[in-house]
Amino acid sequence: MTIRVAAIGTGYFSQYHYDAWSRIPGVMLEAVCTRRNEAKLREVAQRYGVRRTYLDAARMLDEVKPDLVDIITTPESHQEFVTLAAQRGIPAICQKPLAPSLDAARALVATAEAAGSMLVAHENWRFKPWFRETRRLLDAGRIGAVHSVAFRMRPGDGQGAQAYLGRQPYFQKMPRFLIHETGIHMVDVFRYLVGEVTGVFARLRRLNPHIAGEDAGYVVFDFAAATGLLDGNRLADFPARNPRLTMGALQVEGLLGTIRLDGDGGLWVKPHGGYEVPHPYQWEDRGYSGDCVYALQAHVIAHLRDGAPVENTAREYLRNVDIEDAIYRSNFEQRWIDLDAAGALVVAPTRYVSR
Repeated sequence: MTIRVAAIGTGYFSQYHYDAWSRIPGVMLEAVCTRRNEAKLREVAQRYGVRRTYLDAARMLDEVKPDLVDIITTPESHQEFVTLAAQRGIPAICQKPLAPSLDAARALVATAEAAGSMLVAHENWRFKPWFRETRRLLDAGRIGAVHSVAFRMRPGDGQGAQAYLGRQPYFQKMPRFLIHETGIHMVDVFRYLVGEVTGVFARLRRLNPHIAGEDAGYVVFDFAAATGLLDGNRLADFPARNPRLTMGALQVEGLLGTIRLDGDGGLWVKPHGGYEVPHPYQWEDRGYSGDCVYALQAHVIAHLRDGAPVENTAREYLRNVDIEDAIYRSNFEQRWIDLDAAGALVVAPTRYVSR
């Protein structure tokens, strides 16, 4: 059974989607659409052997009738394209951020659900091989019960007036940036590794005056039985051949030891009271960040073909957006924000205020 895919968008990150579709067995990238850059559309079609190109998404979906549509555009356009797919009963993958705001994200999900159409968030970081392997180590009990997790995000790509312009220039104009665009990846990874978030406290700031949103800060997380820290700074880098490979360093601490991720994708395990040793595992430095885009898209194809369970439905992903909203509220109100099991804010006394 061949799965026929149509895609919308030809921006910087779309190259990783198209490369992955071209390599997944049993998938045909049937059509590509963009409104903005016809020359880029022709280039994509030629490079990946796409037979049909369109400047109108509705026409593409009506004529091609694909089995899946991949929406690889900026957040403000997602509602339109998700609606087009939902109206036609076509399952869709939608890039993150799902929408510019929490309310808009909820409306997006409601659109797909009202039509009974599958919508998956393209949250690829949890599919990075080092995070999948870390989860396997945790499930195997290598470090016992986890009590803390921390990630120091240090891609080093955010300095000066030219920051982000070579890849994703719209980054400079996003009013919410570090958490909304990038940090939400680690919100999802923390939930994947440790469990549900029950509260947050954030201090965010803008270091680069040439951008609109925040690009550094700290977020403290509570989980049911652990604490977490996201320490983000897009201006600073860290020891790595390519700081954008892992985007930072992870440390997970448990009662029996520690797991550490370095900047080159290496995992290290230290038993409590013992020496740290490398943990060998298989992964390929291909595509984006350990071929995680391929892994996510192949995961969705397995669901369409065989009915395998699918991670990161848009409904499930809304929890991440709820947490993101709580992070920004915490920063604005300078207080701890409690979250209940459904993601709703809990009215609670202020735990800590920084002036």
